Amino acid sequence: MGGEAGCAAAVGAEGRVKSLGLVFEDERKGCYSSGETVAGHVLLEASEPVALRALRLEAQGRATAAWGPSTCPRASASTAALAVFSEVEYLNVRLSLREPPAGEGIILLQPGKHEFPFRFQLPSEPLVTSFTGKYGSIQYCVRAVLERPKVPDQSVKRELQVVSHVDVNTPALLTPVLKTQEKMVGCWFFTSGPVSLSAKIERKGYCNGEAIPIYAEIENCSSRLIVPKAAIFQTQTYLASGKTKTIRHMVANVRGNHIASGSTDTWNGKTLKIPPVTPSILDCCIIRVDYSLAVYIHIPGAKKLMLELPLVIGTIPYNGFGSRNSSIASQFSMDMSWLTLTLPEQPEDVVSEEEFSRHIPPYPQPPNCEGEVCCPVFACIQEFRFQPPPLYSEVDPHPSDVEESQPVSFIL
Repeated sequence: MGGEAGCAAAVGAEGRVKSLGLVFEDERKGCYSSGETVAGHVLLEASEPVALRALRLEAQGRATAAWGPSTCPRASASTAALAVFSEVEYLNVRLSLREPPAGEGIILLQPGKHEFPFRFQLPSEPLVTSFTGKYGSIQYCVRAVLERPKVPDQSVKRELQVVSHVDVNTPALLTPVLKTQEKMVGCWFFTSGPVSLSAKIERKGYCNGEAIPIYAEIENCSSRLIVPKAAIFQTQTYLASGKTKTIRHMVANVRGNHIASGSTDTWNGKTLKIPPVTPSILDCCIIRVDYSLAVYIHIPGAKKLMLELPLVIGTIPYNGFGSRNSSIASQFSMDMSWLTLTLPEQPEDVVSEEEFSRHIPPYPQPPNCEGEVCCPVFACIQEFRFQPPPLYSEVDPHPSDVEESQPVSFIL
């Protein structure tokens, strides 16, 4: 939760209010979801009698995407008009905790400590998961406002973390995903031979903490020494005023053994663990957070051969019988620590935005594009003949983010 349990806004002595605070009924509760009840108390301590017009509680939640000149405090009025900005409201609650009787203008509070309980229910329609990014955020907060005569309003605010649960056990997220691609190495009459790659994951939906088993077959008919790798990418897309900003991060990666010319290699369930990251955000019209698993081959002197498999990071873990990953995912789904985490350091071998865009369509994909990779015909693959190579991870001590601006429309 944002702030400490007894967070308070101290007020000057001339205001005769010693402190104003806001606490939730269950301070251990990490996050809230649609339809749940938010309860707590507003705490007011007065050093002498206090006259007030009203004490109210406000709960607000909105998504905001913005960039451009107006984000600079010194932007002029002319350049401010060029700013890109969009906002969507998800929560707007206003409660009166104390107000004067009819016909009276003020209430007089006696010196001492006062508690004002509050309780309200979040909307039953789905609320979008809390998120903070470079060009926008989805934030919820609860604020107590004290109105007094002849004195500016005083307030105290607490952040409210919200999560929109994504169940990875839905049929669409349990479907295997498979792609195959081949690349000729060389040019014109000096072609040395093809490099082929086939990769599969058992399902599309996973949760924080799960290890994704990757099945892949790599055949190197070229004259080069190649290296297969896999990585999880997070793509943040912001939409405002008809324009977009896209940021792509690599959040985890793994690599295999070198494959000599004329050789093949097989990944028979090579694992790549999902770090604590924000779940997929697919139901906001101005901010979207997508994930993908890229399996690619580094070919010296040639462009990478890459396959991208769509991922959805959920909050309700896979409940398949006998699943080793299920128990691990359960632990992470109960601990919503990802809400306060930033992205991990960006590993080495980040695929450039230019290279990546050559292999994949812009986000988000049309609804019918997934049918090509999620067809039931891919539910089974042949047995692999070799044991997987040892795990290897790479971390770049000087990470850098890759940004791109491109037209896109959200399909919800």
